[in-house]
Amino acid sequence: MQISEVPDLVVAPGSVVVVRDEEWLVRSTEETADGTLIRVQGLSELVRDLHAVFYDELDVIVPKDPRDATVVADASPRYRASRLWLESSIRRTPVPLTDPRLTVSTQALADPLVYQQTAVRTALDPMNLRPRILLADAVGLGKTLEIGMILSELVRRGRGERILVVTPRHVLEQMQQELWNRFALPFVRLDSAGIARVRQKLPATRNPFSYFRRVIISIDTLKSDRYVHNLRKQRWDAVVIDESHNLTNPSTQNNKLARTLARTTEALILASATPHNGRAESFAELVRLLEPTAVAPDGSIRPDEVARLVVRRHRHSPEVAGVVGADWAERQEPHHVRVEAGAAEDAVADELVRTWLHPAGGSSPYSGRNESLFPWTLAKAFLSSPAALGESVKQRMSRLQGVGPTVEAERVALARLAELNAQVERSAKYGALVTHLRQIGVGQGSTTRAVVFAERVATLTWLRAHLPHDLGLPADAVEVMHGGLSDEEQQAVVDRFKQASTPVRVLVTGDVASEGVNLHAQCHELVHYDIPWSLIRIEQRNGRIDRYGQKHPPRITTLLLTPSDERFSGDVRVLARLVDKEHEAHRALGDVASLMGTYDVKGEEEILARVLAGQRELDDVVRTPQQVAAGDDLAALFAQLTGAAPAMLEPTPTPTETSAELGTGSAAATGLFGTELEFLDEALHAAFEEADPASQPARGGVGWSSDSAFGTARLVPPADLRQRLEVLPQAYLSARRVAEELVLATTAVRGKERLAEALTDVSSSSWPDAHYLSPLHPVLEWASDRALARLGRNEVFAVRGPVEGPTVLLQGTLTNRRGQVVAASWLTVEFPTGDAAGLALVSAHDAAPDALAAVGVDGRRANPGPVPDAAALQPFVRRAIERATPQMDQHFEVAATDVRARVEEWTTRLDEWDADAQGALQSRLWQERRLPVQEERELVDQMLPDRGLLRPLLVVVPEEVAR
Repeated sequence: MQISEVPDLVVAPGSVVVVRDEEWLVRSTEETADGTLIRVQGLSELVRDLHAVFYDELDVIVPKDPRDATVVADASPRYRASRLWLESSIRRTPVPLTDPRLTVSTQALADPLVYQQTAVRTALDPMNLRPRILLADAVGLGKTLEIGMILSELVRRGRGERILVVTPRHVLEQMQQELWNRFALPFVRLDSAGIARVRQKLPATRNPFSYFRRVIISIDTLKSDRYVHNLRKQRWDAVVIDESHNLTNPSTQNNKLARTLARTTEALILASATPHNGRAESFAELVRLLEPTAVAPDGSIRPDEVARLVVRRHRHSPEVAGVVGADWAERQEPHHVRVEAGAAEDAVADELVRTWLHPAGGSSPYSGRNESLFPWTLAKAFLSSPAALGESVKQRMSRLQGVGPTVEAERVALARLAELNAQVERSAKYGALVTHLRQIGVGQGSTTRAVVFAERVATLTWLRAHLPHDLGLPADAVEVMHGGLSDEEQQAVVDRFKQASTPVRVLVTGDVASEGVNLHAQCHELVHYDIPWSLIRIEQRNGRIDRYGQKHPPRITTLLLTPSDERFSGDVRVLARLVDKEHEAHRALGDVASLMGTYDVKGEEEILARVLAGQRELDDVVRTPQQVAAGDDLAALFAQLTGAAPAMLEPTPTPTETSAELGTGSAAATGLFGTELEFLDEALHAAFEEADPASQPARGGVGWSSDSAFGTARLVPPADLRQRLEVLPQAYLSARRVAEELVLATTAVRGKERLAEALTDVSSSSWPDAHYLSPLHPVLEWASDRALARLGRNEVFAVRGPVEGPTVLLQGTLTNRRGQVVAASWLTVEFPTGDAAGLALVSAHDAAPDALAAVGVDGRRANPGPVPDAAALQPFVRRAIERATPQMDQHFEVAATDVRARVEEWTTRLDEWDADAQGALQSRLWQERRLPVQEERELVDQMLPDRGLLRPLLVVVPEEVAR
């Protein structure tokens, strides 16, 4: 269909409609099963500033003809009103889907790292009909920042109205903080406290996902029956699932939840540092979530599709190593501290070796199943702490039931082991820990911090009880964190450890903190009090302090309790080699899971137990990075994605690309206002000063003030803004009393300072006291909406400018059937003879700033007075639209042809998959796997260009027009 064949009056973003006798500005449109849905903002007096949703099946929606737009003179100082209206119109017009530029993500409060921008570009690639990506970067590269950047760009493109973020519960607040602090993306957190707040606001029968536009929730909460039921009724613009390696088993609730979400969202972002478990069928399940046709009907993975859908880098990948520089200090070589066991500990070790690990008769006293494994459970507990061994013996004794010689023999052996263990008054390894912590500077009057990892809760509790006294620290200087704490308690512990102002110096934690938690803000010292029997777990722990933003070389220390019995000390040496092998793989591959090939902590522990039992050799079960890269499995494929090859596993720095070379920049920049602060300042003066000319904003109810030298501004939110701010993080609202006064950092430098100082000042909160005024900040959206609402009823401003004759500035948008902007055009129509019926010169411009510059209204200009008889300029508007429509059609036809070509290519892929599937899949599996493909056909159809809109933005008359 030719664009010119679209009916003249259309409902598209930017158009004005009449619904229920009121005028509304259309924000977005969407084709749904219930008809066309439009999201609007009120323009007429009764509904001014209100936001609403209408369906054309339920309401009569009448678009206003842009050719009939009324022209009104701008009488404001320096043409403030028209400049605000133009800026707001452009800000609120989505960037076209096909625009390759990065816009707002480059202006967020994050360092502009090229490798992260590459991930964003991959997700937004115009060749893909929808943004789908697996962020598989290794631990520490900033996947959360990449998520925030992608979401920011989706929001700017009109594809991020409704977003759901799903994370493990212990990183809910961390993710929420990052998205708000750095990208001004507020999410309502539905943890246990958040759900309680929601229940107070909403009826029990109300679906919370239909009430909140952007939600962050844990996967454990989300997969409850109540929420799964609610999810099936919702459609999302974007869904993020963190730690997505937990989704690959088709029989689990996690996978069923992920499949539901994948089918109800357009954009899907999966994130995992360990994205596969070595089994092709499991990884295929993850890829199938992103793109059903990326996996052949027979289940085989298409490598070219993996390269398109998956981003994988690590610390020493060339594109990473070349840019992180001093912002990610290189990790030191592993630091092993060998600790000779004391006499009492040696007695326990001897008993373990003679009776349990290497008994003379070949069998241990264990009377249950898995006889070969339980002795190593005891050994593991012994290597952790006397408290852990005592707890393990106690638990086993409590489970012993029945009578008989084998049960009685085990009971006697356990009692003897418990008696020997009770005689250990002072653990040599604990003494070594205290010495080490003192040597690195942990103590009274010092700011040095350390995180100590141990596996057993009994060990954690034991360390927490003794360390404060032995280090000369107050009790609150040592915090403990384990899985038995609630999600809020865990978040509070992490928050305190990240803040320099708190007294915490040592965090004693279990492996609940080994995934997703950032502990590097004040800490570069990590101690493995006991070594996990898993390379994966070692890597996860180390990644807590070895990550981007770490300014000091991270040091990883292991405490190796070494009994005198060679058989036991040899086992300890094996564990130390695990740490060294993790370090080697960290440099070469960025991932250790492929070394043992189980891709599972429990599986690695079982293999290592056999190594310690003498049944296997460590070098036989742990591959080298070179062997991994030379293979033909998934691990080799991922090694190729990261650039690792058998002949060259060491990083080779490459020249850093600049932002200019990558084409970054803000598509929203117009030149009308120099900064976000200038726009907000003008908008506030227009909204409040003009309502009361004798009043300044500071006395007009909003308490507005700004200090450019200090880089901050202050605002007392009026009622309509306070209502919008309710969706901001509750902890931030409470800690910074935002409803009373909103403090803004007005430069990126100041924003970064306040964010850093939130972790170092005397405040008890890690939320910055001044929030960065980035382009997506809600206060700017509010200011834009207020400016747009000031000019309604299908009106445009008239101003003077350096033009030869009356000139009309026009904006054209082409939208698809989902209401998304596919292409945009900027045109000016000049009438040099001053006659609307005479000569009309049409000029096209690449972007809004070019069009504004062409008519000389790209900055502040003195306003000598309103254009006289502005209403008489209306014929120029009608004639301009009529003359520019053919040129707009021609421009849009090129864009539409490109979109149709991609849609046709996508359709061909679906047809080929269907044809292959008919002969490859059994009937039931055919239906199950074909359903997402059929849904994809519906999506493809909706991506086709559907309607064009050409609307006037401004009429400019020559400066010498009679005044």
